[in-house]
Amino acid sequence: MYKFFVVFFLIFCAPAYSQSITLKGTVQDPDGTPLENTTVYLRTVKDSVMLGYAISDQKGEWQIKTRNASQPAYLKVSYMGFETYQKPLDSIKRDIDFGIIKLKEAATELNEVIIESETPPIRIKKDTLEFNAGSFKTRPDANVKELLKKLPGFDIDPSTGKLTVNGKDVPQILVNGKPFFDENGTMALENLPAELISKIQVSDYKTKKEELSGQKASGNMTTINLTIDKNKNKGFFGNASAGYGTNDRYQANAMLNYFNNQRRISVVGSSNNINAISSLGMGMRTGSMFSLGGIGSGSSGRTVTNSLGVNYSDEWFKDFSPNISYNYSGSESRNDNKSRTETFLINEDGTATENSQINNSTSSSRSVSDSQNINGSFDIKIDSTARMYIKPSFNRSNNKSTGNTAQTVTDQDGNLLNESSNKSLNDSDRSVISNTINFNKAFKHKKGRFISASFSNLNSITSANNYANSLTTFYEDTDENGIPVINNVRRNQLQKNSSSADEYNAEISFTEPINDSLQAGVGLAFEHNSESDNSRGFYYNETNGAFTTVADSITKYTGNTTTRINPFTEITLNKNKLNFRTTLGTNFYTFNNYGSYLGNDFALTTRYALPTLTSTLRYEISKGKSLTVNYNFSTNLPSSSQLLPVVDVTDPLITTTGNKNLDPGKSHRMSVNFHRFNFTSQSGLFIFGTASINERQIVNYTELTSSGKTNITYRNMAGGYSASLSSNYNKNVKMPSGNNIRYSLSLTGNFSHDLGFTNTKRYSAERLMLSSNINVNYDIGEVLSINPSYNYSITNADYTNYARGSASTFSHRAGLGIVNYWPKHIVMENNMSYNYNSQLSAGYRKDSFLWNSSLGYNFFKDKLLFKVTVYDLLNQNIGTSRSITATGVTDSQNTVLNRYMIFSLTWKIKNFSGSKPRGAAPSRIK
Repeated sequence: MYKFFVVFFLIFCAPAYSQSITLKGTVQDPDGTPLENTTVYLRTVKDSVMLGYAISDQKGEWQIKTRNASQPAYLKVSYMGFETYQKPLDSIKRDIDFGIIKLKEAATELNEVIIESETPPIRIKKDTLEFNAGSFKTRPDANVKELLKKLPGFDIDPSTGKLTVNGKDVPQILVNGKPFFDENGTMALENLPAELISKIQVSDYKTKKEELSGQKASGNMTTINLTIDKNKNKGFFGNASAGYGTNDRYQANAMLNYFNNQRRISVVGSSNNINAISSLGMGMRTGSMFSLGGIGSGSSGRTVTNSLGVNYSDEWFKDFSPNISYNYSGSESRNDNKSRTETFLINEDGTATENSQINNSTSSSRSVSDSQNINGSFDIKIDSTARMYIKPSFNRSNNKSTGNTAQTVTDQDGNLLNESSNKSLNDSDRSVISNTINFNKAFKHKKGRFISASFSNLNSITSANNYANSLTTFYEDTDENGIPVINNVRRNQLQKNSSSADEYNAEISFTEPINDSLQAGVGLAFEHNSESDNSRGFYYNETNGAFTTVADSITKYTGNTTTRINPFTEITLNKNKLNFRTTLGTNFYTFNNYGSYLGNDFALTTRYALPTLTSTLRYEISKGKSLTVNYNFSTNLPSSSQLLPVVDVTDPLITTTGNKNLDPGKSHRMSVNFHRFNFTSQSGLFIFGTASINERQIVNYTELTSSGKTNITYRNMAGGYSASLSSNYNKNVKMPSGNNIRYSLSLTGNFSHDLGFTNTKRYSAERLMLSSNINVNYDIGEVLSINPSYNYSITNADYTNYARGSASTFSHRAGLGIVNYWPKHIVMENNMSYNYNSQLSAGYRKDSFLWNSSLGYNFFKDKLLFKVTVYDLLNQNIGTSRSITATGVTDSQNTVLNRYMIFSLTWKIKNFSGSKPRGAAPSRIK
């Protein structure tokens, strides 16, 4: 299988190097100064098909590689503030050097307004990269996600759906500068049609403080803003879909949008029992059937999901823009699980031993959850120098779960140490209110001088009733005569838990420019947090048939208050290619902990003065090539349960006690990021490395008794560290035949040196995880799309204290997706994957072949789509996995969805006012 996919990859990539026509030249202004970031593009005269494009470098030089073309074409050169240069070409059959092209400055006449309908495919505006959506051809039924796949530097992982741009993560996707339901953009990608979009703007992701103050981004992530075509920013659009199939499987989705310039109203709803976390992406394409969150997403168990969402965005009056959304989600999941965990032990003197404890368990569970969220954001421009951003949120949720678990614990020789059975019922309610306010005030007469202030709060209340009816039998050879003493522990108990958390944060800072490139700032941050956890325990009273007998051993109370004061200073240096920022301060903590258990009251107050340091250095080597280095020193305080000597014996098999001598954790983290994207070759390289050192960490200190019971407390430990390195190379190639191929190669490695205590003895382990991935997208015109992929992952752990020197596992995943759009109105998709997991224990299946298939027919002017989908055609889906930790190995298997067929009908709704075809010829109005 591996060799097949490598050969497949090489066959499809080989034609990439057969392009033979090269066009090149140099762009200058009228004075002969090279113009960097000029857009040069080639389009056919007849139908304006894009044949190629390039961005000029620092010397103004550019190069386009294209295919042989016999039809007439235009070479166009575009730069903001200059007239567009246009050169007609009768044909393209040989290499051409256009030499020096001097652009003329654009003249502006008072009695003339120029409307330029044709824009270049790519334009660079200061720190923003802008793509013209009309230059990248997509199918009429494509969504935004399909459009982004066409853009150079954009990559969507086929297995996770994660979007990156030039190797950078994308935490925020906006529509006309505002969130669409949520800032991560999932709803926009899956549900907005590509034809709605005019431009895709890519810029560095900024924190709200950086955005309001105009500072450069300190992070290394990307924001995408989708601008809607102004001719389609009025009207209704959406889709509705319903399906039913074998085994009573069903899915129903609907989304309706009303856009009227600044006003946007969207309503979305979904219901399904096919494990689709959000099946709202079920548009007119079958391709979305198997995307992230689509049919059969592969999650554990069988889940019924219902959801409803409403989003409202508007500009109520000038400089006041609200965005409000409501979301409801409800789900019911059922799952059967079996697992095997082997925990390695250490001798009393710390030397290696063959001893281990093996836990075999089976369980069945059912969980029901309901959640309601109301989120808002209000962008207020007070005047030309002051701006405020307010983001309130409210969430209320309820979770109910029931479970039946049976497990046995044996030693390495199969001797039974304990066995248990447990029935549980948990019911919890949680309410959360949060709010964030950001304010920035600039000074008119001093560029770079500003005051920033922020305030945030988060208040939560949780109440829960947890029922447990268990029988645990311990087999302990106390006399070491080979005859175990049997001890039965029966529990029929109820724990009533109530907890609350209140967090308040405020910060104010003042920034002053020293000169044109250097800024200095001072600030003060204040934080006050309080938490409480009250747990009351009761045993079942056989006399009155209720939980009325107070259980002192599982009744306890813990709480804490934390006050943090952080004076800090910030230095920012902005040169042409260099951006450096460092923030240095000191956290002054007052940490109060209190608790009560078995009639004893506990109180512990500690004070700390801990340094804070964050630094970012970013160097732009050239356009499209940059290096970023980050360093961060952070600390974390222990929790009340880790500090206070309050004993938790809720679980008969696990006892937990705090340690008042714990100190805060300290860690150093450094990252290096290099990325390069070449617009001429449409290829990108991304390398990202991190290293973390735990100067001091908080770890579990466990003791495993001879009967298999676990006692846990906490200790400080120094010396753990980890490192990771990931790289990605991607390339987009327009082949001589006119077909398009995109491929990406990635390699990821993670290494960790783990330290801790098991059975009261110190252990150390070194874990190495490597993963390689090949992904190819090959589009044959608009008829066929082929997507082969292959992933190989390996995990290895080397142990120093165990007789078993190492443990390892590896996995293969080979996939092949094929979407066929021929004949007309027919869409057929097949998605196949072979998965293999090695080293699984006996009784766990190692491999499976998953095949999903669908056939769709568009009719009634492509407004309706009838579709037949078969999930897991060969009925081989499995839910097995292996995980390797620093103390042992776990194999597990969960319930998954198996084969079913579903029939669905989708209706596409589209009614725009004043629509105008995109890409019309330029016009001039006098």
